[in-house]
Amino acid sequence: MSEIIAGRPDETAVPYQHPQPDFMSPDLVHPRVLSEWLADDKLWVPITGSVAFKPLLLNASQGYFVTLLRVRQAGVLSRHRHAGPVHALVLKGRWYYLEHDWVAEEGSYAYEPAGETHTLYVPPEVDEMITWFHVTGGYTYVDPQGQALAYEDVFTRIETARRHYEAIGLGSDYVKQFVR
Repeated sequence: MSEIIAGRPDETAVPYQHPQPDFMSPDLVHPRVLSEWLADDKLWVPITGSVAFKPLLLNASQGYFVTLLRVRQAGVLSRHRHAGPVHALVLKGRWYYLEHDWVAEEGSYAYEPAGETHTLYVPPEVDEMITWFHVTGGYTYVDPQGQALAYEDVFTRIETARRHYEAIGLGSDYVKQFVR
């Protein structure tokens, strides 16, 4: 598909003419991810009664995951230590870490370095928080003294999503569309 510029076809608008590399993962596109896609409540994978995630990319081959996290309860969500860096973009609501003086609110971007331990807190006036997270490696849930309580990574996320999709009748293979 080439564009028309000044009444003539744009000759530079030519697709790449060679095949893509063998064994390359396929593209992954979620149309309307911030509108219709958010509305389908059954596709949110519950973690607790008030916390759920929606997978966007579960990259088992590179050890990271990209999800939307939804929280519908104020208070401490979790205390955790990151094995790798994390990127976050707040889509709705706000949250902060008890260990920092900044607030991540709607439209905010946050970078969290590998090795950091922090306690995610959702303020009481927030009815719903939704944040896009790109988590590299995993994280360890810890108590206030840093003692390990649990661990989460791309593989635990895949398994949690697999069980959920099977339980709601979509089948355990439904999760495969998100895995690369």
